[in-house]
Amino acid sequence: MADWTENLPQAARDYLEGRRLDEVECIIPDLPGIARGKAVPASKFARQEYFHLPDSIFYQTITGEWGEAAGEEGFIEKDMILRPDMQTATAAPWTGDWTLQVIHDAYDRDGVPVPYSPRNVLKRVVELYRAKGWEPIVAPEMEFFLVARNLDPAHEIKPMMGRSGRPAAARQAYSMTAVDEFGPVIDDIYDFAEAQGFEIDGITQEGGAGQLEINLLHGDPVKLADEVFYFKRLIREAAMRHDCYATFMAKPIADEPGSAMHIHHSVLDTKTGENIFSNAKGGETDAFLHFIAGLQNHMPAALAVIAPYVNSYRRYVKDHAAPINLEWGRDNRTTGIRVPLSGPGSRRVENRLAGMDCNPYLGIAASLACGYLGMLDAQMPLPEFKGDAYVGDGDIPRVQGEALTLFDEATPLHEVLGHEFARVYGIVKRAEYDEFLQVISPWEREHLLMNV
Repeated sequence: MADWTENLPQAARDYLEGRRLDEVECIIPDLPGIARGKAVPASKFARQEYFHLPDSIFYQTITGEWGEAAGEEGFIEKDMILRPDMQTATAAPWTGDWTLQVIHDAYDRDGVPVPYSPRNVLKRVVELYRAKGWEPIVAPEMEFFLVARNLDPAHEIKPMMGRSGRPAAARQAYSMTAVDEFGPVIDDIYDFAEAQGFEIDGITQEGGAGQLEINLLHGDPVKLADEVFYFKRLIREAAMRHDCYATFMAKPIADEPGSAMHIHHSVLDTKTGENIFSNAKGGETDAFLHFIAGLQNHMPAALAVIAPYVNSYRRYVKDHAAPINLEWGRDNRTTGIRVPLSGPGSRRVENRLAGMDCNPYLGIAASLACGYLGMLDAQMPLPEFKGDAYVGDGDIPRVQGEALTLFDEATPLHEVLGHEFARVYGIVKRAEYDEFLQVISPWEREHLLMNV
């Protein structure tokens, strides 16, 4: 036991110091970003190099149904080989015993990475960058709502009860008083994050009632996606300790802003370590503009990945803190593509279109893929947008079905993300969309039942 625990990341070793490890959760993110896997006694984990799960976990819809994506062999649920990435070993501090979580990577029986495993998709995109001498850097921002417990899906979601005993109904963006309302939950989020070795760059109150944002420090895309994957779980666990839910739905409450996962991107030269978005004099480079053009040109097709559910498209509402377009601008939060204020060394591009409901591995992979294609295409973006971008018309798909059609036809994007991933993803998401279309909503019953 001591042999393998001595090589754990420092935070995991600190967590276990003077304690006996009881259990290891062997997990892998599926297409929605749900943790799948199994929990094993620590003694067994010490003896196993891998474990098996059926490949069908990647064919499952968010409702638990199945997309017909198994391929020529048919739906035989063949086993994948899941190998641990021990650099992802981290505490599960909300459990009743001393438990670690470890993210695993999926391989077939020949040792080839499973192409529709989300973590493998992101690794593929990062390797394409590195083959060009580029090192992609990202910084995600996570928005979410703390809401009252909701046991009946027929009931509307409501903000949680604050520390003062009043519901979190006030929209007080950046208010420290509003943050204090959720103090006990935030304290547990900080404690869990510290136990897991994660550094939070900041927590702010966002524009919605009970809506918070957590910023993470910039870094390697796979590492940051791992952290977002872990953070979603720890935030949910912290909330449930205080009789509320944390939700990462893109639009959980009508008339409130939606929740985004804004993704900041920069690209370093592998040899020099310099930001290729800035030249020697500190000015903007062609690569910087090409990256923006890539987002403008390819993001409509990628929207099906960064806005993966029917609910995702309810977020793109004019004047509700979410973009409705692919315009770009400097320090302009009404545009879908924003260039934040920064010095030359930290010049970056922010994609404001991704929803917090997306799988972090796939959302970051799709966004990087668009920028990568832009740098290969070497095209220039549209002129910078000045003023309020909500004044214009939207130029992104408004419904999931339209987005899926664009994704299915996006051959260049498939080349970057992987054709087999694109095939499986498209089938599973179509199955999910078809499931939704069988549901009759309260709006339809209210307005159509007696009027048409």
